[in-house]
Amino acid sequence: MSSLVAFWNLENLFAPEGYPTREPWIAKAMQKDLKGWSETLFRRKITQLASIIARMKDGAGPDILGVCEVENRFALQALADLLNQTLPARNYQLVHVDSGRDQRGIDTAFLFDAKQFTAKMDELFSHWVMRQTGTRDITQITFVALSGKELVMLANHWPSRSSATGNGPEYSAGFRATAGETLGYWHDRIREVKGDSAAVIALGDFNDEPFDPSITIHAQGLRDKGDVTRTKSAKFYNLTWEYLTVMTQDRKGNQRLLNGTLYFGSDASLFDQILISSGLLTGKSGWRAVDGSARIEAYPPMVSHRVGEGPVRFGLPAGDVAENVNLDGYSDHFPVSVRIEEV
Repeated sequence: MSSLVAFWNLENLFAPEGYPTREPWIAKAMQKDLKGWSETLFRRKITQLASIIARMKDGAGPDILGVCEVENRFALQALADLLNQTLPARNYQLVHVDSGRDQRGIDTAFLFDAKQFTAKMDELFSHWVMRQTGTRDITQITFVALSGKELVMLANHWPSRSSATGNGPEYSAGFRATAGETLGYWHDRIREVKGDSAAVIALGDFNDEPFDPSITIHAQGLRDKGDVTRTKSAKFYNLTWEYLTVMTQDRKGNQRLLNGTLYFGSDASLFDQILISSGLLTGKSGWRAVDGSARIEAYPPMVSHRVGEGPVRFGLPAGDVAENVNLDGYSDHFPVSVRIEEV
């Protein structure tokens, strides 16, 4: 039996405006964007997200879901509670650590089915990716299946391509290179502790393409399986190459080309990626990624056909709900997933 591992950038999943225990610096930084972010809008947002998550794995929901752009434990728990109501066979629990001083105070985290996995909380780590204007964290946790087999997972949200100065990806590339080095370093440390065949999955919104140096050089996320399995060093196989061009259906059932996890205008990008260690290719870890199972989880209601084939985003009100929020939206990213099986 296979398990579905997925990741989704939830696009600004903040607690409602006026949330009483919000950190003052977050309230100040997000004051304009969260103006009008009512309890009603927040509940609508998590309802939309849950409706997509519940469709994964043929309607059973993912076994483990990594997420990013979550403000705090409250917002994530609200989503887990709704999923547990929607999918009564599941018992989703949280792995969450408050991040450092990200400019928006958003975190990476995991939801996991406690009926299928336990989380080793003594092996929960938050690796800070340092930069001049704030930090982003990589959340690392070890999950243990009912069989006792371990799976080490790292949820990533690398620094944005934009900047407060208006400079673009060239200016911020060094930040993502640092993030790639951070991921590569901890991959190596995991192997030192758990062995060269450890099952390691790094997934997230990397804010770079699978061919960019931050991925290929710094994180050692490669395109060729043989380059990963033949070496004794810490390298990942990048599953993103397997869903480089996929098909989806529009609302009328017509096949449409989908070649990105998010869009800037009409230009598709593959920032949402899944990297797996050699032990998940060879099966020596006790786990194996199912061939051909990596995919973009794009369902007809969430695909826009206005410009390209991008996601229908939900947005934040910024004081004007009608203009800036789409109640039928979800996120500005598509989820991605892969099936893994015990061997």
